[in-house]
Amino acid sequence: MSDDYCATPALPAPAPAPAPDPTDAGPPFAECVLCRKPTEYPESYKGITLCPVCEWQEAQRTACSG
Repeated sequence: MSDDYCATPALPAPAPAPAPDPTDAGPPFAECVLCRKPTEYPESYKGITLCPVCEWQEAQRTACSG
């Protein structure tokens, strides 16, 4: 019996992925009207744009204002 457990040769570790290019972040996003952070909406979106955090906080305020 052989001392080698597997007959498949060991493969080298894959090269690390390149760092993402900040210019490839996608389309320009609209700013949140409350905190000025980027939102999930494009700049061309019409209406009030809120970031996910401010959207959640606004939903909490309106849900409890009954």
